[in-house]
Formats: sequence, C-alpha cells, structure tokens
Amino acid sequence: MGFRRMGRPGLLGTAARTAVVVGTANAVTNAQSGRRRAAQQPVQQAPQPAPVAPPPPPPAAAPAPANDLIAQLDQLAQLRAAGVLTDDEFAAAKAKLLA
Repeated sequence: MGFRRMGRPGLLGTAARTAVVVGTANAVTNAQSGRRRAAQQPVQQAPQPAPVAPPPPPPAAAPAPANDLIAQLDQLAQLRAAGVLTDDEFAAAKAKLLA
C-alpha cells in the first residue's frame, strides 16, 4: 500500500489548485469586464418614426376676376415691351383674355 501524505499538498496538487484559482479569477474578470462594456455601450433605442409633415395650408382665395384680368393684361404688356411678344401676338392674347 502506498504512503499517503497528510497536510500540505505536493507540487502537483499546488499547481492544480493554482490553475483552478487562476481560471476562476479569469472567468470572473472576463464576466465583469463584459458587464462594464455592456454598461458603457449606448442603449440602442427603437428608431423614431419620421415626423409627419403638417398638411399644406388651404389654397389662398382666388383673387377677384377683375384683378386677375388686369394682372394678366399687365403681364402681356410687359412681355410685349420686353420684345417677347410681337404686336400681333399681344393683340391675339389680349382678345382671348377679354373674350
């Protein structure tokens, strides 16, 4: 029968115990650093929906027909004065507006 020593472990037992302690310490350290990294990372929020544009304002009230006619005749006169319309084109457009 072999002689079993009581008391302090031998070299092999000390190395095994040290390996277990070091492995446990590494596992705890890695777990803690993983938690720290998770705490440092910004929290990802759900994407916010795009803001809804307000509906366009209702169209402005149509100007009085007389004012509109005067504005169109004035525009035709400006086009003729600028040389964009000939006298015949101006007369035809004016007659069409007044008809």
